[in-house]
Amino acid sequence: MPEASAWVVVVPVKATTRGKSRLAVDGLDRVALARAIALDTVAAAASCSLVAQVIVVTDEATLPLHAADIPGLRFLPEGEARGLNAAIAVGMEGAGDRMPRAALLGDVPALRGEDLAVALRGAAGVERGVVADAEGTGSTLVTARAGVPWRSEFGEGSFAAHRAMGCEVLEVPSGSTLRRDVDTADQLRDAAAIGLGARTAAMLG
Repeated sequence: MPEASAWVVVVPVKATTRGKSRLAVDGLDRVALARAIALDTVAAAASCSLVAQVIVVTDEATLPLHAADIPGLRFLPEGEARGLNAAIAVGMEGAGDRMPRAALLGDVPALRGEDLAVALRGAAGVERGVVADAEGTGSTLVTARAGVPWRSEFGEGSFAAHRAMGCEVLEVPSGSTLRRDVDTADQLRDAAAIGLGARTAAMLG
């Protein structure tokens, strides 16, 4: 059961035919790998004790079928939204602002629910928060307390952009699974060393 101060987490997932264009792994189908990474991320978020609902924003028509074994998901179409921040905004509009909200990138396949909970507990004490990726230049998680208007600046150099718009840095360990997003084969190897979710691990054998 979610803890008392439960969160809504929005996860944007590109259609797998377009997503992860830089992720090329010999012998693996990129579309299937991108889907596995997204589903492991969503499953980890759904398993977090602080999360009341996960909203997945996607135009990937088959994703709900592949996610049928993950309880409590809500799917919203990306529709006319263009870009990551616009897709997240679709999810945030669907979530409303009566609960604390977080945007989680859909490419964190080693994520564990307890690591997400550490970040969300810290986020409860600030209006807006951000978690840096493992390289320290991007962001994997952005948060807003209940009633705070939503904003996000995901993209190149997003950590600095989120800091500039007033996000507090959420203190999570440097080795937190929340920080290891995956865009390249090298990053996937780093995530595998931490411990991948079941779907991505199965693809890598």
